[in-house]
Order: sequence, then C-alpha cells, then structure tokens
Amino acid sequence: MNRQRSFIGFIVAGAIALLVIAIAGFYWFFAKSPASLIASSSGPGAAIFVSKLSPAMVSLLTNPDRLQALEREEELSKLKTSLFGKSGIDYKQDIQPWLGDEITLAVTTLDIDRDPENGQQPGYLLALTTKQPEKSREFVELLFSKRALAGANLAVEQYKGVKLISDNSQPEQDLLAGAVVGESFVLFANDPKVLRDAINNVQAPDLNLTSSPEYQKATKEQLKGKLAVAFLNLPIVAKWQGLELPEQLYNSQIISLVLNPQGLLAETSILTSSEIVPPSAPLSKPVGALQYVPASAGLAISGSNLSNLADSDLAKLWKQATATIYGSGEDIVSRLAKPLVDVQKRWGINFPEDIFSWVQGEYALALLPDKEQITPHWIFVVEKSEDVEKGVARLDAIASSNGLSINPLTIDKQKISAWTELTTATKKSDVKEGASFSIETKVRGLHTTLGNYEIFASDLETINEILTTKDNSIINNPNFKDSIAAIPLPNQGYVYLDWTKSQNLLERQVPILKLVEVLGKPFFNNLRSLTVSSYGTDTRSLKGGVFFKLHNS
Repeated sequence: MNRQRSFIGFIVAGAIALLVIAIAGFYWFFAKSPASLIASSSGPGAAIFVSKLSPAMVSLLTNPDRLQALEREEELSKLKTSLFGKSGIDYKQDIQPWLGDEITLAVTTLDIDRDPENGQQPGYLLALTTKQPEKSREFVELLFSKRALAGANLAVEQYKGVKLISDNSQPEQDLLAGAVVGESFVLFANDPKVLRDAINNVQAPDLNLTSSPEYQKATKEQLKGKLAVAFLNLPIVAKWQGLELPEQLYNSQIISLVLNPQGLLAETSILTSSEIVPPSAPLSKPVGALQYVPASAGLAISGSNLSNLADSDLAKLWKQATATIYGSGEDIVSRLAKPLVDVQKRWGINFPEDIFSWVQGEYALALLPDKEQITPHWIFVVEKSEDVEKGVARLDAIASSNGLSINPLTIDKQKISAWTELTTATKKSDVKEGASFSIETKVRGLHTTLGNYEIFASDLETINEILTTKDNSIINNPNFKDSIAAIPLPNQGYVYLDWTKSQNLLERQVPILKLVEVLGKPFFNNLRSLTVSSYGTDTRSLKGGVFFKLHNS
C-alpha cells in the first residue's frame, strides 16, 4: 500500500494549507487587534518528537482560531470543511475546545520501512498541543470509531505507556495512526512506526531535534516572538529529492515569521561548519545608485561590489538552493532577468568576466515592465571608477565586434552613447522597377554618465525616463521606503520586487508560481511587494530576511 499517498490526502495537505492560510491571514488580524495575537517566546515543543535526522519540520506557534478575521474571507471555513468533512468530524465541536497554541508538521524519515524495493515512503508526523487532554482523547477515540464504521480495521497497542490507535486502511480510505501523549500533545502519523519512533525520541533525548547542536544554534536567535517557524536539514532534503549536490556547503536552515506594522518579515539563518566571507562590506544605508532607478521599476537589485560575487558564499548558497529545488543547477534568476540573459547571448559576453569583474563600487539593476510588450526594459547603474571606465571601453569594443555602431546622441542636453544596428526593410512599391528599400536604425543599448554614475539602459524610452523623472526615483517611493525600513542595517543591499507590477512577468517565467498563488490565495491577493536582503555578522551562518509588504498595511 502506498502510505505516502494516504496521509497526504487526509492530514499533510490540510496541515500545510492551514499554515499557508494562517500565515496569509496574520496581517488581517494584526490590523484589527495586534495585542490579541500571542506569539511564542520559545521553540516548537513538538521538536522533542522529531528525529535530528528529520528532513523538515514546520510549526504554527499560535492557535489558528486567533485568525478569525479570515472567516470574513471564508478561507478558514472552507479549509476546515475540506479537511474534516469526509471524516464526519466537526471542527468547532470536536477540535476547537482542546486545540492549543502549536501545530507542527514534520517529515520524520525518508523511508518508513527502509526497503528500497517498494519505493520511498516518507514518514509524516502531525503534532498538536492540547489544553484539555481528556477532550483530545475523546476526539481521537471518536475519529477512529468513525473510521471503523467506515470499514477500517482498528489496531490498539500500548507502547511505553502510550496508547496507540491505528487502522488497517481499506483501499479507498486513508491509513492513519494517532495517540495522545502525556498532558500536552496529540499526535497523528501515516504509520504506527512513526508514532513509536516519536515516543522513542522523547525518551532518548539525544535522538531528538532539540539535541542537535545546529538546531540549538539556529533557534537561539530566531525563535523569540515568532508566529511560525520551519527547520530544514539541507543535506537530507537534497537526498529526499534524489539529488547529489556538486558542493555541500550549508547544513541546515531555519525560517521564522514575525509580524511588522508594515507587513510580514520572514527571517532565515543558514548554517555552515566553514568560515563565511561576505561578498562585500555591509552597507549602512541604501546605495546612491538607486536615485537613477524610476519608481515604475518592477524589480530592483542594489548593493556594492560584484567583482567577487561568483566565488562568494552567497553564490554557493544560491547554487545549492537552486539544485535542491529544481533538481539541477538551473538558475531562476535567469528566468526572471531574461532580457539581460538575451543580451548576454546576443553579444557573446560573460557577465561575471566582462561586467561584474569591474564593478567594485555601488550598483543598481532594474527591470521596468511594459504593458505593451512581453519583454521588460532594463537599467544598470554603476558607481564610476577607473576600472569602470575601462569596463565601458571593453563593452564598446565588444559591441563593435558584433557589428554594432557607437553613435553619440543628445537628449535634453545630456550626451549619450548608443549601440546601434542598421537594418534594411523592403516595402511594396508601385514603381515598375520593383521593391524599394529603407534603412532602419535599431538601438541595442545605451550608456551615459550622470553625476558619479555610469548608466546603461535597453532603449531610448528608458534612458529618457531616467533623465526626465529625476525626482520620481524608486528611492523616494513610499512603498519602497517602508519595505527597506523593515530590513535591519547594516546589510548587503536589497532585492525589491513590486508584485503588482511584476506578477504577469513572473507567472510567464515561473509557471509553478500560479499553483503557489492558488494555495496562498488570500496572501497573494493582498501582496504588494517583497524585499530580500542579507545581513548579520556571524561567520558561521548567513542571515537574511524577506519582507512582505501587504495592502492596507
């Protein structure tokens, strides 16, 4: 029997959806009554049931009923109906009275029976805190009695003082095992062995996650006052995906969520056993290059010193992460920044060697969506230096070698160098001699100097917008200012994405995003922008955050 399928159908999918919807609803409740939403001051208590070799654990550290503002959107009600409807369980009557302030879901093992012959069958554990142990025991008895009436064969055993109930599931029904442990927890799993292992982990503390030095270090700074947290054992997650990573630099990751008056901040710490060297010196304020990025930008990336980015620990992390997610070294950035990738291919250049190598000062890179065309416009701003001047001359030489002409232009008294290409076009003619020809000039890129910065742009319209809207830059955009204000200083710069302007572009380049949007509909319907940054001074971990700015926040 495929036990992975069964538990996903009944508990895992529902628990994940509950976390997604709960996280999506945090800001609704925060806007109405922030004082009533209690956050945990410690880590997930259910970590004592989870092996330190577990691939992943995610916890909601507040009672979902404190998110009642979601009821107005009917999302929570729909979830409760879909999760418990088939079982004949009434959430309000049977679960709400005893449910406590923690819901934890863990992948406990990659293969329950460790038999490769019948495929990989991960173990799943769902732990819920209870504030009324007797009522929670009644719920477990009720749940399994209803399953017995539906045709399942029940099995009851005592294991180390704990009563375990499971069923020998019928083909059309989900296999399930459950238990109430002590006075605090109700456990469900997709196999009785998962429950027995969970109990063993409690009674042998050196086996559970709380005894892991990496978990202890990760949670030390990340858990106080958080509303939700996830912990990933990165090498085992990669193994779960059937991957062999070319380089295994990072060992574990913790992600935590905390409310901010302007939205939701997701912080993460990624740990390694080796020394970490930051790609650049930390910045105490946003780079000046942003003053030349128009407020209409849908994506803006800023920071300093790209010269050693390819060999930095941040780049190694990105390579490991993309390999883990995609099963290869495929880079999602190349999808999002496709216009720049096209330039690289068309000109036969290598960004790290031909551009990044001479960018040692401030920089800003931006994409500007165009409603009338699929491909957005781009801007690249870099602080001037002697190396930059040499780099620009090298780009001019590359342009010439690719058959482009370098022509001077003037816009509003500003001198501009344009990389242009002459093309011929035929058109029908009434003249008997045949068709006539016209010569067209296509601009393939431009660059100019403003203040202490060299600015590159994709087209005339974009460079003109930079020149004519100096007071309307992204750095003066209230939404951008609020977003970066939520990110600690100093930091390594920002990746800012305006969701309302970039949604269509992202959906075209990353199709799976549409599925994520469906799962987190309340969240994405109210997402305004997100900002990513790296910060922190620990030489054994990379710390960063993603700030989600929400409408009406």
